[in-house]
Amino acid sequence: MTLEKIDYRKFIIPVVVGLIIWFLSPVKPVGVSLAAWHMFAIFVATIIGCITQPLPIGGVAIAGFTIVVLTKIVPMETAIAGFGNDSIWLIVMAFFISRGFIKTGLGRRIALIFVKLFGKKTLGLAYSLIGVDLILAPATPSNTARAGGIMYPIINSLAEAFGSSPKDNTQRKIGSFLLFSEFHGDMITAAMFLTAMAGNPLAQSLAKSMHVNITWMGWFLASSVPGIISLLVVPYIIYKIYPPEVKETPNAKAWAENELTTMGKIALPEKLMGGIFVLALLLWITGSILQIDATLTAFIALTLLLLTGVLSWKDITKETGAWNTLTWFSVLVMMATQLNELGFIPWLSKVIANMMGGLNWVIALVVLILAYFYSHYLFASATAHISAMYSALLGVAISAGVPGMLAALMLGFFGNLFASTTHYSNGPAPILFGSGYVTQNEWWRLNAILGIVYFVIWLGIGSLWMKVIGMW
Repeated sequence: MTLEKIDYRKFIIPVVVGLIIWFLSPVKPVGVSLAAWHMFAIFVATIIGCITQPLPIGGVAIAGFTIVVLTKIVPMETAIAGFGNDSIWLIVMAFFISRGFIKTGLGRRIALIFVKLFGKKTLGLAYSLIGVDLILAPATPSNTARAGGIMYPIINSLAEAFGSSPKDNTQRKIGSFLLFSEFHGDMITAAMFLTAMAGNPLAQSLAKSMHVNITWMGWFLASSVPGIISLLVVPYIIYKIYPPEVKETPNAKAWAENELTTMGKIALPEKLMGGIFVLALLLWITGSILQIDATLTAFIALTLLLLTGVLSWKDITKETGAWNTLTWFSVLVMMATQLNELGFIPWLSKVIANMMGGLNWVIALVVLILAYFYSHYLFASATAHISAMYSALLGVAISAGVPGMLAALMLGFFGNLFASTTHYSNGPAPILFGSGYVTQNEWWRLNAILGIVYFVIWLGIGSLWMKVIGMW
């Protein structure tokens, strides 16, 4: 056998940066413990390693995990517990459910129906897929379940139907555009409804503790205009800055009809897959009433897929994208959690609060939203970020004179929109990024551009809209 090729030069930047931060501990801020500072050094080095990729991202994560435990910053039992995170397992289950769509051909059949109905232009396909997400969002309090369990299998099958796959380097034909558009569509719909993402009710609860009462309808009214504008504008911007190679498919309807005829009547495996999928969808929608969380629903769906023979255990073991995501995302979530628990994130929140003294409230709000948004590079979980910083930033905003409802809702909206940063920013990100349709450089570059768009639409137009409807 031969050794795997490793570009050791790509270790230089993450190692050097990590060591510099580590050995700057004598001059670290007084409010940061030594353990928190060292955790920060390893986290930054790991994130840079994920960018330079001297090893695949899973290998970089494992190296970071090993260093965290070896240096005794985090005990093994605490570090390894990160692999039991329920949100991460929801992501993994979504990969497996996606495999069922592909194996049975149901995903292809659904894709062909979409092509038949909306297949004249690629941009139209993107809008139709995001429209499905918008319809599901109010009743699906897991954007991960929506993007990963519902939309991704359809997009993947649709892309493959057009001969667009990262497996043969044809992802830019149509798949990359559709997938990245869905990522942002899912992010926008999550921001539009109080019940569309798990962190939104948390923000509502935290705001209530500061005497700001947000209702479901109040949230929706405030988000409706910036949300609709975003749903219309963002896919078009992506279409322009990250265009698909296939822009028009004038013969798509006839082609899709012919392909559906070739496939024949829906077979038993497709019916079983469809039935289990509908059951999972219903449980995701009604989970809060039935007290069945999204991750358990995904496990139920996978169990049924195995019991009915739709999937075999061999199918599960071969789903390398799922196991890869479980590895690297678990490690990053663990590190981000430890940054909070060791006191680094609370310290950062206090520093921001102290910087706000004497500022005009409009400027203070802008600065706070900017800090909230860009600090998300340190987080691998939107809910964890909301838990760590929402209360502190809302308190700072109110003390600076920002109208309470405006501040609470803007922080609530951006608790979703700050996912326009990294490939580990929220639950859907690693599912969609892990599919391989969009490279890491493209993911970060495009998100950086669209992040600015969200500031203009939500903080600019959104604030004016809230003024018009009398919410501040």
